[in-house]
Amino acid sequence: MAKKKQNNDNLIAQNKKARHDYFVTDTYEAGLVLTGTEIKSVRAHRVNLKDGFAQIRNGEAWLMNVHISEYDNGTFFNQDPLRNRKLLLHKKEIHKLTGALQDKGVTLIPLKMYIKHGYAKVLLGLAKGKHEYDKRESIKRREANREMERVMKHY
Repeated sequence: MAKKKQNNDNLIAQNKKARHDYFVTDTYEAGLVLTGTEIKSVRAHRVNLKDGFAQIRNGEAWLMNVHISEYDNGTFFNQDPLRNRKLLLHKKEIHKLTGALQDKGVTLIPLKMYIKHGYAKVLLGLAKGKHEYDKRESIKRREANREMERVMKHY
């Protein structure tokens, strides 16, 4: 049986600058611990992953600096939009990430947030920062590929 592709209708937010600013070497899917009003805001696509990152503290993974807006119809149950949220990962994955994050310049960044089987998930990328000349090289390569596609389209 063929493997189903992930439906982009479930995509909540995407960090488009992540692959431009970082070399992403490995990805991990993690669940999120959210409150009731937060999941309603997530389903309303009111999430910003731009400045977010993840850390491992005391054997637990935490998502930091991700903005989930307050729910419009919420009352005093609304949480702080920038609060730290716990990530749900297997213990083996946490140990593997702890070892990988010991290297200099390696960080864990959120690439996408989506709904899968009714649960909010985050795609985390193990990333190393790019230098300015690496970014220019990526732009040149992308433009060359576009030009080749344009030429091949006419034949």
